[in-house]
Amino acid sequence: MDWATRVMRVTPSVTLAIDAKAKAMRAAGEDVCSFSAGEPDFDTPAHIREAVKTALDQGKTRYGPAAGEPALRQAIATKLNRDNHLPYRAENILVTNGGKQALFNLMLALINPGDEVIIPAPYWVSYPEMVHLASGTPVIVATTPETGYRITPAQLEDAITPKTRLVVLNSPSNPTGMVYTPEEIRELAAVIVRHQLWVVSDEIYEKILYDGAEHLSIGAVSGAAFERTIVCSGFAKAYAMTGWRVGYLAGTTEIVKVATKIQSHSTSNVCTFAQYGALAALEGSQDCVAEMVAAFRERRAYMYAGICEIPRLRCLKPKGAFYLFVDIGDTGIGSVEFCDRLLEEEKVAAVPGKAFGMDDHIRLSYATDLATIEKGLTRLAKFVQRL
Repeated sequence: MDWATRVMRVTPSVTLAIDAKAKAMRAAGEDVCSFSAGEPDFDTPAHIREAVKTALDQGKTRYGPAAGEPALRQAIATKLNRDNHLPYRAENILVTNGGKQALFNLMLALINPGDEVIIPAPYWVSYPEMVHLASGTPVIVATTPETGYRITPAQLEDAITPKTRLVVLNSPSNPTGMVYTPEEIRELAAVIVRHQLWVVSDEIYEKILYDGAEHLSIGAVSGAAFERTIVCSGFAKAYAMTGWRVGYLAGTTEIVKVATKIQSHSTSNVCTFAQYGALAALEGSQDCVAEMVAAFRERRAYMYAGICEIPRLRCLKPKGAFYLFVDIGDTGIGSVEFCDRLLEEEKVAAVPGKAFGMDDHIRLSYATDLATIEKGLTRLAKFVQRL
């Protein structure tokens, strides 16, 4: 079969593949400690679930507007004004099937064949693949632990060419958990505005912060930056709503109209009653978020301390999200072999850094209970000792 060229340029998601293998092993009765999934282990908060039950009882089960329920679009705009100082209105919002569709719609709407998209590495696995599917060219800019895995203004300047169309920014970061400081965001915004580029700010982890880290949306830096910014986010991480598939894109009315047109011909509207759960998430108590972040903070401290005690492993202490990005370079083997053997020999699931553009690292998620973290770290230490 001769497949379309765009499909042949795309690689499968390694994170989902590892997680699926770990779940299959568990289903077969094996005792697997999984540090692979980017998914909170908490139940969706009760008030959100109750809102959906009410919506179902009220018959909110039919097709809705492709751009999203008006009340939810307004609530998202209100949130972005209040929390992020971004002056969006309801017409600037598109509700999507998870944050992933928001990014995918944007790539299709903005990228022409040959356009370049600057992506700092390590990166979330789907960014380059979405660019490929939009017939664009990912331009990967490698970062280092010395810069906290954050792209510098000088690196951004050097990567820009006449073909550059878009810059991808993810803070807090998956996979590193690093957070750009407000000053770093302002410096990057100055470069983007000067070159009249677009920037997509993936802010899905914005509420999961530690040690006084501050999230500044790049669109809030100035009016000029706001005009060049598209925000993509969702409800999966902060509200433990991964399976609900509700996200959003915020941008100019022109971008939202084009992205809505794309969505209208692909998935149409997001699940109607699920949107009422998202509405409750925004308008209800935020105590549930604080409780989850407190638990993540405790788990982060435990996992970080454990990794620091294992010879030949190194990592920076993350300031956000729920991942540790661990340098395994001193073990002498690549990340795919490391993770395959770790799962087979010690029943610990981790994600190869190769999927994120850095083959000498692995990603560990601490979105799991402390007992699993303790047991998994013990097994990890045994594995590294044998190498």
